[in-house]
Amino acid sequence: MRIATYNVNSINARLPVLLRWLNETAPDIVCLQELKAPDEKFPEDAILNAGYQPIWKGQKSWNGVAILSRHEKPQAIISTLPGDPEDLHSRYLEAETNGIIIGSIYLPNGNPAPGPKFDYKLSWIQRFIAHTKTLMNTAKPVILAGDYNIIPGDEDVYKPESWVGDALFRTEVKEAFKQLISTGWTDALRHLYPHETIYTYWDYFRNAFDRNAGLRIDHFLVNPAALSLLKSGGVDVQVRGWEKTSDHAPVWIEMKKV
Repeated sequence: MRIATYNVNSINARLPVLLRWLNETAPDIVCLQELKAPDEKFPEDAILNAGYQPIWKGQKSWNGVAILSRHEKPQAIISTLPGDPEDLHSRYLEAETNGIIIGSIYLPNGNPAPGPKFDYKLSWIQRFIAHTKTLMNTAKPVILAGDYNIIPGDEDVYKPESWVGDALFRTEVKEAFKQLISTGWTDALRHLYPHETIYTYWDYFRNAFDRNAGLRIDHFLVNPAALSLLKSGGVDVQVRGWEKTSDHAPVWIEMKKV
């Protein structure tokens, strides 16, 4: 069973790329982020015609998350991260499908830092940590996939010295990610490939993709039950080179069936 995550950077603008990728790779479950579309503008018919059952939480112009399944319609559990009733950003969607619990995450960017956006990012991560502790109590496989907007370590970024002050790489953010991991989650790709250079994002500017000047910010966190099923993983780097594509590439893990 292949589970993928993909920050599409506007689902309607990138729809041909998304559909081509789905057709060529046929993942079983897909988490999407940064839909940049309100609920009524989600391209449901096109996704259904591609063979996927979707659920989504949109937002006009910004954010937005979705979960697609090739086998059964995901059953939504929650569509808002608990802990702040005034937070209206569409950044978290959790569902059960194919015998697993899956969360699609679009964690705040946080720039410029320091500042209110960075404070929001740090508070969002703490809310996320609190919520994920409740997921650790289930015996079912749990996978939390998406764009975390966190570079975990120097090995996850081209020229780390250039990112020291960025909200994706500040000490407070890296420490918060370590705190999250310490509660029992495993960073699936780094677990599988502890020493390999893995990037999932390349900026549109400065010829970053051709230079492979990338970042690893799209992650799979898995609980022990999911870790026991983990077989392999990777990044569909070629998709980043397609015309009118996202600045992220799709990322995936392969698991034994539940």
